[in-house]
Amino acid sequence: MHDLWGLTKLSFIGYSTKQQTEAHVNQEIRDRYETRARIMKALGHPTRLFIVDELSRESRCVCELTEMIGADISTVSKHLSILKESGVVDFEKRGTQMHYRLAAPCVLNFFHCLEDMVRANVQRQLHCLQNNSERCVDEPKG
Repeated sequence: MHDLWGLTKLSFIGYSTKQQTEAHVNQEIRDRYETRARIMKALGHPTRLFIVDELSRESRCVCELTEMIGADISTVSKHLSILKESGVVDFEKRGTQMHYRLAAPCVLNFFHCLEDMVRANVQRQLHCLQNNSERCVDEPKG
């Protein structure tokens, strides 16, 4: 039986060294994509995007973020936990408070990319509206 990545669920017994190596490489590739997906999923909520944006400016304690977001502390803590598990943020304890900071500032490059995509989409849509272009019509979903 093959899975999405072409790897069998069977053990490596009876496989040649080449097949074992290919399966190992395929597993490494799969792991890489799963890791990327986990990070993207962690960023896939407006509140978490807001938190990352705020932490790009300065570190914040949970109480500050809770006040800024307007949610209860358990909700904000859950969002922070998801971001921490994905490696996007980190924290340190200062007295009785937990202060969070951006652990991966490179994520801001991704934010810039997203903003570029939004601008490009708006420009494309504006062009379509102005020109009443047929090529702008959505293709039927099948």
